[in-house]
Amino acid sequence: MDYTAKLDAALSRLHEEGRYRTFIDIERTNGQFPHAVWKRPDGVEQPITVWCGNDYLGMGQHPVVLEAMHEALDATGAGSGGTRNISGTTVYHKRLEAELADLHGKEAALLFTSAYIANDATLSTLPKLFPGLIIYSDSLNHASMIEGIRRNGGDKRIFRHNDLNHLREMMAADDPDVPKMIAFESIYSMDGDFGPIAEICDIADEFGALTYLDEVHAVGMYGPRGGGVAERDWLMHRIDIINGTLAKAFGVMGGYIAASDKMCDAIRSYAPGFIFTTSLPPAVAAGAAASVAHLKRDQDLREQHQTQAKILKLRLKGLGMPIIDHGTHIVPVIVGDPVHTKQLSDMLLDGYGIYVQPINFPTVPRGTERLRFTPSPVHGPNEMDHLVNAMDELWSHCALNRAEMSA
Repeated sequence: MDYTAKLDAALSRLHEEGRYRTFIDIERTNGQFPHAVWKRPDGVEQPITVWCGNDYLGMGQHPVVLEAMHEALDATGAGSGGTRNISGTTVYHKRLEAELADLHGKEAALLFTSAYIANDATLSTLPKLFPGLIIYSDSLNHASMIEGIRRNGGDKRIFRHNDLNHLREMMAADDPDVPKMIAFESIYSMDGDFGPIAEICDIADEFGALTYLDEVHAVGMYGPRGGGVAERDWLMHRIDIINGTLAKAFGVMGGYIAASDKMCDAIRSYAPGFIFTTSLPPAVAAGAAASVAHLKRDQDLREQHQTQAKILKLRLKGLGMPIIDHGTHIVPVIVGDPVHTKQLSDMLLDGYGIYVQPINFPTVPRGTERLRFTPSPVHGPNEMDHLVNAMDELWSHCALNRAEMSA
């Protein structure tokens, strides 16, 4: 077997399809985000503005967060020193879990190293706790949810995205006496549309099912205290397990679930993804706790964030660009071809110092390739003008190229 040839073939397929992904080296400067420095392949440093980051509110550079992290680092050192079960639980972890439980109105919360791991570990463990469990999963759920459900060994049903009738039909066809759970998201990150939380909760009540809600792209940004869309809509009490991240709006790192004390205790006791993983560094936990606590009080920052998204959507729509707008903070511009999406991304970076990563298959379906902009309160009017003007200049250029290639 020529293993190198197999690797070459696999990578060549990505290049040929125009969806080979490249990293760019970015150096963020504290206090300057979204401005950063791109270290080009030729060694030259170029100032850029980041328009695709998940630090949605700029909390990764907020003084409250940095101060808490510095204090914890000075007090404890770098790492946690072990798993949560073996020397890796500190006062900082417990404080953060208490903040998160309070944020979501739950009895308890459980920390993981990422929201991906939180989804994967929890969803893959649930059939051990509820033998015979059937999980009904929205077709556009995140890869971490899909992976956790795929390898949990239990039964699963995939319902069409946000299709309540399809969900109800599937549930009605199954044995009414087996345990059931509906897994879905509050905001789907690629199109930026909302999940019908209230209606899904009604169906769950009808069939005696648990509910599992991923609020990764909503925590910190929606609701009067940043508890997510379920908090905004007064529905948190109807959700059995809420998944969230500390790496987006909260600006740090890590993931979690919030649920009843017994549910968190059971996942803590049975999930290998929790049991055998070194815990978050105390300084990270301290920074996240400070961020969560701050955002419970900073509604103004959330309002600024929503305003920036509305302004960018309005201006790009005014240029006639194909924007998907479901009323969330996510701004997808559909290009529809992987080669042209990459070309547009490269031209924005090289010519205008604007960094937005192309989004291609398998993250989105073929033919819906896009640039996904994430405006934030720290993107000022000058950055907004520069982006809109650059898109205006380049969009027609790329349209001409597409027309020439298809002729």
